[in-house]
Amino acid sequence: MRVIFTCGGTAGHVNPALALAGLILERQPGTQVLFVGANRGMERRLIEKAGYPFRAIEVSGFHRSLSPKQLAYNLMSLHNYFKAPHEAKKLLREFQPDLVVGTGGYASYPMIRAAADQGIPTAIHESNAIPGLTTKLLEPYADVIMVGLEDCRSSYHHPEKVHVTGTPVRGDFFALTREQAKVRMGMDEGKPLVLSFWGSLGAKVMNRQMADFITEEVKASKFHHIHGAGSYGYPMIQRILQERGVDMERQLMVEIREYIYDMALVMRAADLVLCRAGASTISELTALGVAAIMVPSPNVANNHQEKNARVLADHGAARMIREEESSGALLLQNTMEILQNPAERRGMEEHMAALGVPDASERIYQTVMELLK
Repeated sequence: MRVIFTCGGTAGHVNPALALAGLILERQPGTQVLFVGANRGMERRLIEKAGYPFRAIEVSGFHRSLSPKQLAYNLMSLHNYFKAPHEAKKLLREFQPDLVVGTGGYASYPMIRAAADQGIPTAIHESNAIPGLTTKLLEPYADVIMVGLEDCRSSYHHPEKVHVTGTPVRGDFFALTREQAKVRMGMDEGKPLVLSFWGSLGAKVMNRQMADFITEEVKASKFHHIHGAGSYGYPMIQRILQERGVDMERQLMVEIREYIYDMALVMRAADLVLCRAGASTISELTALGVAAIMVPSPNVANNHQEKNARVLADHGAARMIREEESSGALLLQNTMEILQNPAERRGMEEHMAALGVPDASERIYQTVMELLK
């Protein structure tokens, strides 16, 4: 069997493809896999690090600005728009796939469209609660549309194509129970653990709010707290706290990290998570059943993070605060309200778990295998 995966733009698009590729190779070791993505996205780094061959298609979006720089960018995008279908057809001729699976990103469009035109079975996976632009454009052509949550079905014009498969989560997230994870981290004395993070770079606005949060938090030390500040946010939050006289070396209950490399362990141990509302984060929270306070990023296409968070909030699994309304004081207030109300937190955990699909990789595998029959 020969399979092309096409994805890119964000880790939330790439990770489901990597998870499915790994499962297919585990079940059918002779399968040949090729990944196709944009040359400028993060997908090449993630995919080649995972050991898969990668081919690039020059494809990019359009910007609304009329500045000379953005006009030049849009002219390049227009050139790529007409060039990409020919590159996609060339790749199909060379690789001769039995199946093409797209998991989001601009590069998915020319590959899925070209494969559909040639009668090759196609499937797309949408990690977000609402379909992105690429998914919307591909809906008439793809044979199957796989989504993360049942609530997503109503967003499509062809609900008969929609399969609720969930979004895959790495197996190491399930290696331990919460209690075992707390023991491993030395936090099993009975106090809850709060985890906060706002992306690998760290959102400037949110890290300033977390500086306010930590400044007040250390006065009471009612819970453990691990904050992932990101590469940009880490020096900033350290400087702000130092200027305020907060000596982090003396704070045994609060830990600020640049990166959280052991995210599977830390999130498994957490009693409450403060975070954005990206697709990967939501799949992890729902799979583990962890209560959350979500501040969706306002700087994403189609405002999809707010819509992701709204689904969780409407189900009682999370509290959502818009960034323009958020503050360190409000985040701390909400954190304390949830931690001091065990019944509410347990209810949030139950609602979060009810939205999860722990066997997402298996569901996706079975769905795409059905196409080959």
